Amino acid sequence: MTGVPASAAGGSPGAKGATGAPGASGASGAPGDAKPARGGKLGAAAVNQASLWNIANILTMIRLVLVPGFVALMLADGGYDPAMRAWAWAAFAVAMITDIFDGHLARTYNLVTDFGKIADPIADKAIMGAALICLSALGDLPWWVTFVILGRELGVTLLRFIVIRYGVIPASRGGKLKTLAQGTAVGMYILALTGALATLRFWVMAVAVILTVVTGLDYVRQAIVLRRRGIAERRAAAAEAER
Repeated sequence: MTGVPASAAGGSPGAKGATGAPGASGASGAPGDAKPARGGKLGAAAVNQASLWNIANILTMIRLVLVPGFVALMLADGGYDPAMRAWAWAAFAVAMITDIFDGHLARTYNLVTDFGKIADPIADKAIMGAALICLSALGDLPWWVTFVILGRELGVTLLRFIVIRYGVIPASRGGKLKTLAQGTAVGMYILALTGALATLRFWVMAVAVILTVVTGLDYVRQAIVLRRRGIAERRAAAAEAER
């Protein structure tokens, strides 16, 4: 859980004195009469809520809660009720939208917590994994597609942990495109589409699978480069220390 910055807890003395500076409209010069800047209220309030129950973590928890509900809707009435599939799509869409906003809010308003760092990727993989497994179990999506996507996600996560001692592998633009393609393709498969739309979703999923494989291989390349660079830097530091 992240701590609250000192500036958010009470501000610096200089900041307090600035609010009572002469020339401000209606200011009497007394500290008690000074009014906080209106534009800073939202940021200060958000930072002060940097605890387990901040808005970013709440959105992450909503995604986790949506997973069992999504599965129940997908499998209701044998999994082929168009109305239930539409509700399942709505739950999946909400999960994808909250995935975008919780990370943005956490970074923008300093709401990053240890819980969020762990729960956010778990929630992402839980909703996507549940959707893929349900679709394959219902026969709508080949199992090999599910294995490729989930295998890539788990593999990249494991890879990050293996090389974390040498540095962090940043999220790439290709990875973001992959996430968008996967979400769009899976969402189209969740809906009971027919005709041209059913054909379109096949090609969208094909693009998603290609991006999944390509970006996965790129992460492997980055991990190898990062490890080699880290080892070289450590050897150089050890050699320098022996001189």
